[in-house]
Amino acid sequence: MKYLTKEVKIGLMAVVSIIVLFAGMQFLKGLNLFNKGNEYYAKFDNVSGLSASSPIYANGFKVGVVKKIIYDYNNPKNILALVELNKKLQLPVGTTAAISSDLLGNVKMELRFGKNPVELMEIGDTIRGEIARGSMDKAADMLPQLEAMIPKVDSILTSLNKLLADPALASILHNVDGVTANLTTTTSELNTLTASLNKQMPQMLKKADGVLANTEGFTRQLNEMDLAATMNKVNATMDNLQQTTDKMNSKEGTLGLLLNDRALYNNLNATMYHADSLMMDLRLHPKRYVHFSVFGRKGN
Repeated sequence: MKYLTKEVKIGLMAVVSIIVLFAGMQFLKGLNLFNKGNEYYAKFDNVSGLSASSPIYANGFKVGVVKKIIYDYNNPKNILALVELNKKLQLPVGTTAAISSDLLGNVKMELRFGKNPVELMEIGDTIRGEIARGSMDKAADMLPQLEAMIPKVDSILTSLNKLLADPALASILHNVDGVTANLTTTTSELNTLTASLNKQMPQMLKKADGVLANTEGFTRQLNEMDLAATMNKVNATMDNLQQTTDKMNSKEGTLGLLLNDRALYNNLNATMYHADSLMMDLRLHPKRYVHFSVFGRKGN
């Protein structure tokens, strides 16, 4: 152990520190030094900011990482990305790789599996790459529409400013304050009325119960009445009344003759006239009909 001098120990510590630092940096990049995955290539025309250590996802789950980007200066549209995927992941033939980014600018690669799960790609094969339309691309598509809406928004704001500067608006708001105050007063009065009704409600319910009891008693009396016998009596009375009316309308009987015989009516009218004349003459000339004498009647 005499060779482990202080200087050697310091050197060994430095080497270990460098190894740990390198391993930590690779780990932060998403690379695993102790568990190597399967390597594939992804070919793109434009990597759109994709770089080493960019994550790779499949159905939203991280399955690998980009190890490095190989740029062909002689053929700028032939850009290869060396990717390392989990050994358990099998790629069907026809799988594609799409580069996408979020609103924060984070770039990632998404794997879109082929439709044939039986025929698989070989390790080291090249995956066809493409650029996925992300949120920023959709936002860029909306810019022309937003530009067309700006004049309309400006016109609306101008009209709104004119409306706010109109003195009539202040008057309306003042009236609204008055209406609100009236509504508050009305609400208070309604609350008072409701409280009063709540206090009187037991008495009202008691009276209602009494009315219902009387109604039930009246209904019970109606049920106990012999309605059939009563209706028979009413019908008999109506028949008698009809018979009496028929006799009065006919010329049979004294009352029928009095009501329907014109000659009898004329005779009675003439008799009444003569009787009236006789009473008038008797009142005017009583001596013609009655003679009184204390000493007896004189001879004429």
